[in-house]
Amino acid sequence: MKFRIGQGIDVHAFCEGDHVMLGGVRIDHERGLDAHSDGDVVLHALCDAMLGATALGDIGRHFSPSDPQWKDANSRELLRQINVLLKHEGWAVTNADITVLCEQPKITPHAAQMQENIAADLGLDAGDISIKATTTEGLGFCGRGEGITAQAIVLVKSW
Repeated sequence: MKFRIGQGIDVHAFCEGDHVMLGGVRIDHERGLDAHSDGDVVLHALCDAMLGATALGDIGRHFSPSDPQWKDANSRELLRQINVLLKHEGWAVTNADITVLCEQPKITPHAAQMQENIAADLGLDAGDISIKATTTEGLGFCGRGEGITAQAIVLVKSW
């Protein structure tokens, strides 16, 4: 059995809107996220971590933002498709650690539902998924409230 670690990062700027999607959870917010799909930075970072760990490229290679079929795509469906790809290649995610960087919205009230969503989509237990949040203490574009960043690390194993 082999193990590999992958990491992923995603960033989206705020735009007009009334909610954000994070970890498959719709969170009411005074702005939305500018994206071709639903803009779920949590799931996009996780997808990139999974693809990176298995040397299968990145989310843009599999779901190009220039392809109209992915316009407003549900990122949970993208995550499920990438999980199927990993399984086809002989890999399985064992756990994921995800950090959301933003000033707003508050993540902690939604973290448990994010864990449940991701675990369900990957066929894992909620305890295998960690969702954390931090601010950037007012520094950078996240600190100025211009957008949201997410970072993900995953461990995958062959089977």
